[in-house]
This record gives sequence, structure tokens and C-alpha cells, in this order.
Amino acid sequence: AFILFTFFMLMSVTGDNFIQLFLGWEGVGLASYLLINFWFTRLQANKAAIKAMLVNRVGDFGLALGIMGCFTIFQTVDFSTIFARASAFSEPHHYFLFCNMRFHAITVICILLFIGAVGKSAQIGLHTRLPDAMEGFPTPVSALIHAATMVTAGVFMIARCSPLFEYSPTALIVITFVGAMTSFFAATTGILQNDLKRVIAYSTCSQLGYMIFACGISNYSVSVFHLMNHAFFKALLFLSAGSVIHAMSDEQDMRKMGGLASLLPFTYAMMLIGSLSLIGFPFCTGFYSKDVILELAYTKYTISGNFAFWLGSVSVFFTSYYSFRLLFLTFLASTNSFKRDILRCHDAPILRQSL
Repeated sequence: AFILFTFFMLMSVTGDNFIQLFLGWEGVGLASYLLINFWFTRLQANKAAIKAMLVNRVGDFGLALGIMGCFTIFQTVDFSTIFARASAFSEPHHYFLFCNMRFHAITVICILLFIGAVGKSAQIGLHTRLPDAMEGFPTPVSALIHAATMVTAGVFMIARCSPLFEYSPTALIVITFVGAMTSFFAATTGILQNDLKRVIAYSTCSQLGYMIFACGISNYSVSVFHLMNHAFFKALLFLSAGSVIHAMSDEQDMRKMGGLASLLPFTYAMMLIGSLSLIGFPFCTGFYSKDVILELAYTKYTISGNFAFWLGSVSVFFTSYYSFRLLFLTFLASTNSFKRDILRCHDAPILRQSL
């Protein structure tokens, strides 16, 4: 499933047309289902895998309709041809007729493509699969899928199709509002979670909201910059969480941990670095991308830009809260674990840590 996942992701990223992108898109959804179902004897893992597949189907149906709309209007699925001809079809007299109502063709196509991104990048409404998937994923897979690749496919697709989205101001406003609401909603949900991996999962959902609304305010390069930064510090957080869970005999409840800073010093240092980058601490990678996203949202001087700026700014405070809560409950608070777990607790071997 790992090799399959990598193959389909590369296929999606390197495709120069919508068909190849769609095949890679569906393939990573399949690989995700197989990986979530890794512990196939667990009922919850089975349920999470089925939920992920069904939620993905909703988004993928939107993407498929968007690709069909592109072919109907442009008579091709090739990116370069569509982008070159987009300006010619941006006029109001190019429309789709549905229930005797006229809808601007480019706007309909962009919103349908965005529905695909909502399903894949776990935006509000289709976000439920992301935290539930934690039940089935082995932790290194969480780092692979949640940090760098599958969940950011939606952001990549919007950035890849940016020449098309620029001809639909309505679609960009929708993208900005959805991204801002997701960043706020996921951050507020994350502060109430007690499962170590679920907190980091909701954090991923929140950061994806930032990337989406950065695309909505037409700053695609900044969105991809945050995507790259997020991949590294989120992978670090997931792998550190895996180290903690392994050391604590597969315990994931933060309330049953505590006092691990002296027992797992390397893991604590790595999680601290990842958390500081996540909250946007000065001179960490997250600071440079999150700060510029909020700054650009503020300087749009539009209703959607201000909405994104204020929700994004409030989300930063919630992000800081749940990140430090995670660090405190896991590493700094007085211990709440069983004595046998504390006695067996140790950092991963140096070779595994370096890998």
C-alpha cells in the first residue's frame, strides 16, 4: 500500500491533464482506505476506513463533475490548453443551463473542482474522516498521509488550476470563507481532544484551512509555501507522538501520561520544536508562512479577506493553547501512568530517531 500510495501521488502531481490527475487522486484514496484498515481486526479501524472512502466519494463526485464541465466547455482536459483558453470563456454569455437557470460556466467548474478539494483536504463539512482515521493508521503512516501528501492534494489541485480560478471571483470568495471557517472550527475542536494523535489530526485540519484560504485570496505561492513547511513540522509531531505511544505501551490518552520529559528527552525536544513551528514561534518555519498568510488576508481590504484574517488570527491563539496543552499533559505534568509503563518507558534507539 505504501508503494501504491507513492506511485499514485506522483502520478497526480506530475500529470499534465485532468484525467491523469483524477486517476492519481482516486488511487491515493484507495491507498488511504487500505492503510487505515491496516489493523483489520479492529472494528473501529474498519469503520474509519469505510467512512474515509465514503466521504472521499462525495468530494470525488464533485471533482468528476468539474472535469466533465471542463471538457464540455473547452473540449479538452489538457491543463495548458484550458488555461490558455480560460479568458475567452470568462464572459457571462458562457453558461450552463440547469433547471431553466443560467450559471456562469467557469464559476460552476471552479466550485465543483473545489468540492473535490474539500473532500480530499478535509475542509468543514467533509472533515470527519480525518480525526477518525487516527484509529486505523499506524503512526508513521499518519506522518506520511496527514503531513505531506494525501490531505494536501486538494490544496495542490487548487494551486495547479489557479489560472482557471482567477476568472471566478465568486469561487475564490467561497474558497476563502470555507478555508477560514475550517481553520477556526478545527482549532476550537482540537482544544477539547484528549487523544494524542487526534489533537495533531485536528491541527492538520486547521492548517489546511489556512492553505485553502490563502488560495482564496489569490496567494497560491504562499499557500504552497505553508504546505511545504507544514509537511515537515507535522511529520515531526506525528513521529514524536508515535515514539511516545510506543514508549507508553500503546496508550494514546494524554490524561494517562505526564512526567515524560525526563524519560524521553529526545522525543520531548523534537515535539517542542515541532509545536513551536506549528504555533508560528518567531524564526521557526511556521512563523514565516502563517504570518505572511494573515498579513496578505488583512491587506486584501475585502469582506472575505477580513473574515479570513480575524478567524485565522483567533485560530492562532487556539493553536498555541492545544499545542502547549499537549506538551504539558504529556511531558510536564505530574505522572498519571501505571508504574509498569513508567519503568519500561525509554526513548527510541538512536538509529531509529535519526531515520
